Amino acid sequence: MSGLELSIAAFVVMLALIFLRMPIAAAMAITGFVGTWITVGNPNVVLAQLKSLTYDTFSSYSLSIVPLFLLMGQFASKSGMSEKLFRAAADWLGHRQGGVAMAAVGACAGFGAICGSSLATAATMGQVALPEMRRYGYSGSLATGVLAAGGTLGILIPPSVILVIYAILTEQNIVKMFAAAMVPGILAALGYMATVAIYVRVRPGSAELAPRKPYRERFWTLLQIWPVVGIFLLVIGGIYVGVFTPTEGAAVGAVTTGLYGVATGGLNRAAFIECVLATASATAMIFLIVLGAQLFNTFLAFTQTPQALADWVTASGYSAWMVLALMLLCYLVFGCVMDSLSMILLTIPIFFPIIEALDFGLPAEEAAIWFGILALIVVEVGLITPPVGMNLFIIQSMARDVPMNHTYRGVAPFVASDLIRVVILVAFPIITLFPIRWFF
Repeated sequence: MSGLELSIAAFVVMLALIFLRMPIAAAMAITGFVGTWITVGNPNVVLAQLKSLTYDTFSSYSLSIVPLFLLMGQFASKSGMSEKLFRAAADWLGHRQGGVAMAAVGACAGFGAICGSSLATAATMGQVALPEMRRYGYSGSLATGVLAAGGTLGILIPPSVILVIYAILTEQNIVKMFAAAMVPGILAALGYMATVAIYVRVRPGSAELAPRKPYRERFWTLLQIWPVVGIFLLVIGGIYVGVFTPTEGAAVGAVTTGLYGVATGGLNRAAFIECVLATASATAMIFLIVLGAQLFNTFLAFTQTPQALADWVTASGYSAWMVLALMLLCYLVFGCVMDSLSMILLTIPIFFPIIEALDFGLPAEEAAIWFGILALIVVEVGLITPPVGMNLFIIQSMARDVPMNHTYRGVAPFVASDLIRVVILVAFPIITLFPIRWFF
């Protein structure tokens, strides 16, 4: 059996283990370990490699940014920022058709800018916005659909943990990845708001109007979100202008968000301990998936599968755009059964060498960044696609009276909005890349 055939067989076995509900990290680790053993033929070599691989992976300074951004998100959740963001957005938009749902999208975008986690954004904003939408007669489909979709903004708008992981895997500049994600993130929020506007006009009884707030009250609530804006500008702005590195920026963001939580009374001793434990748990889960992916990718490296696939695609004469479309389609399919981080860790070592070998008319670095943003967006769609859309389950746990099929129907227009955005960003790479060319 050739190395490529062995890799295909191992991939099928790994997917079978995942379908049998084995944890994804374990499925990748076991498949990679056994595959490397078969390839090398000496278990001692594999065990020695496991020892060195574990240390080399987790001694990386770049990975320290992950727990820091996670801790920053935990502090933000406890400090009451989500309520202030939603209240400010609702005061300005609530009196419009679908305005409360639009406010939820805007608040998700703002909270995602200091959180970096899709699940945390969905869970936090769901607690704040769902009761308000119920109050104004929003249908269960629209309320759950918009919150599940809005939560995905946490994974796209910087800082994003998965953007950091992608940058580390492909050896790209984290600052440039953050810059490239800004415009697609804003387009995502605007697209979701436009989807809400269309939804409430197609189905007039799905939402009621909230009362118009006086401008004095609107500006007052707007002033209350200055800490969110200040922390975002401090962290992201400081990183962009070179005041500190991304890791230092994450540390500054965690400290300032924590201090704000203490000042507002939301972060007491018990809440602080809860935040640290939640961060440790999430970090351990992410790092275990990283280790499993490293074991599987080491097996692929021994079989030289990525290089063989890249050579085959180059020699086949297929259009670069066709290959890209097939890759994005794979992400959509995988998104129905896998979480976003696992998809990135599993596929990038296979797909990225192929992307490097293809000609999109872009410099190599820009092509890598552009592909990373596209992959992240399509992975984001996986978070709201059945049957294993994680954001859907998060929101469903808060709205148990809404049948799951209603939530599926409610999120469908937002999935369509995402797909339209993907087509636009594929057709016009400059939309993603112009901040890089401008800043750098």
